[in-house]
Amino acid sequence: MKKIILSTLLLAALYSCKKEGQKTDSTTATDSLSTAQNPSTETATYTPKEVSPENVGKHLAQKNDTLYVTNFFATWCGPCMREIPSFKNKMQELKGKPVKFTFVNLDEKADWDGPVKKFVTENNLGANVILLDGQKLDPSFFSGNFKQWDGGSIPFTFMRKGDKTDEYLGMMTEDVLNSKIDAFLK
Repeated sequence: MKKIILSTLLLAALYSCKKEGQKTDSTTATDSLSTAQNPSTETATYTPKEVSPENVGKHLAQKNDTLYVTNFFATWCGPCMREIPSFKNKMQELKGKPVKFTFVNLDEKADWDGPVKKFVTENNLGANVILLDGQKLDPSFFSGNFKQWDGGSIPFTFMRKGDKTDEYLGMMTEDVLNSKIDAFLK
């Protein structure tokens, strides 16, 4: 019963984000989550795969010399869509450096082959987007992975390099993103 109530609350909170049309640029990006893909086939294919909450947690917990930038978003979330171009610019700038960008999509499963596929294809982010079914999330996912995020709103960005972490709730401006990443790379 608790899971049903918490899942319903999570979905209600996620839907509270105002739906807006998406406007993004189409800058090419080729960093990947954890597997290298051929950039020439990336543009034409839709590659995101569903990942379990446990595997997302493992990704978030990686402690090595790579900076992991993980952004939780949905295509219907206006602030989420407005911050994506800044992430894409930074991805291009840091191409070849030990930085991995991952976008965790929280749209409903019914939207994965529609709006999500369109967004991923238009923005050439197939290698960077993973799909997470919000219905599978419970409070332990949030409390076990984050200090401040309870899943109540998006966008949310989590950064980790080694033992150092940073969390940012809300839309991140390009200046804030640059500042946070630069602090990790010093």
